[in-house]
Amino acid sequence: MSSRFRALLSFFAVFALGAAMPAAADDSDGVHRFATLPKPGPGFPEGIAADRRGRIFVATFDFTTTNVIYIFDRNGRVDETISLPGAVPLGLEFDRDGNLWVANFGGGNILKLTPPFNSGSVPQTFPITGCPGPSLGECGLNSITFDSAGLLYVSDSFGGRIFTLNTSTAASALYVADELLKPAPAPHGFPGFGANGLAFDAKGANLYVANTADDRILKVSVATRAVTPFAESINGADGIAFDSKGRLWVAANQADEVVALNSKGRIVERVGSFQGVGKDGAAKGLLFPASIVISRGDIYVTNLALPLTPAPERAGDEPEEDVSTYTVSRFRIPH
Repeated sequence: MSSRFRALLSFFAVFALGAAMPAAADDSDGVHRFATLPKPGPGFPEGIAADRRGRIFVATFDFTTTNVIYIFDRNGRVDETISLPGAVPLGLEFDRDGNLWVANFGGGNILKLTPPFNSGSVPQTFPITGCPGPSLGECGLNSITFDSAGLLYVSDSFGGRIFTLNTSTAASALYVADELLKPAPAPHGFPGFGANGLAFDAKGANLYVANTADDRILKVSVATRAVTPFAESINGADGIAFDSKGRLWVAANQADEVVALNSKGRIVERVGSFQGVGKDGAAKGLLFPASIVISRGDIYVTNLALPLTPAPERAGDEPEEDVSTYTVSRFRIPH
């Protein structure tokens, strides 16, 4: 196990978790609470996806118990729960046939779940060549996307790489490796994740990649596989998604906001802020927004609320330490 991963594991603490309840408005930025993770159960919601029915799938990133994927109906109530023993799920993405694909962060593999999705669902495993598991080493699989041909792409947040997976043949391959995709070396760059969120533009000509530690959005040319900077100074750039107008939405996990970029990489919209922790132990507004998905004109955001500075020497320096109820937020896409 790498020293980086040992350090990451040390950041996770046990928290009490919130009971599922309907959405409620809880800030003045147009951000509403969509869903609350049930308790008892795992916390730290991270990966997110939406199916054709508008249900929202949320994966927990919890190192203290068995992780799950919660399926919320359109009213924010738990519809089904899928248990993932031994897995640390991050990125979620549906293929065109309605199958759900899951990046197993510490396992060096991709998991496939087929409908119907319920408590009896058992994933099929697809190893990624060049990404060892379960000790993680220098590889941490994170975000997933598909190109127009159905080829799966997954980011490696520690190795500065993007892999592909042919979901028909199970053949995986290195797509691109670049220094710009790696996290900045410690103690520079925070949080210590490199290549993270992935999204293709509408034409499929470029693959956009968030580098969390560098606060950057990068662009990979599909024609040449050259990696170039697209946008800078987005504090903790994490999950990304394009809307129907071509704006690239980015979860800025260290700024507690979600921003939209135009075709030049300029910020043209800012949504959300952190407005304290409520009496129920849940963040009001956004706190460590990690992943986003667009569904039916809304953007859904997982509030990871993950404390990252080491305890006990820096105990009390992060609001995430006060969170005991974990949530998913929602806001309408501005016109």
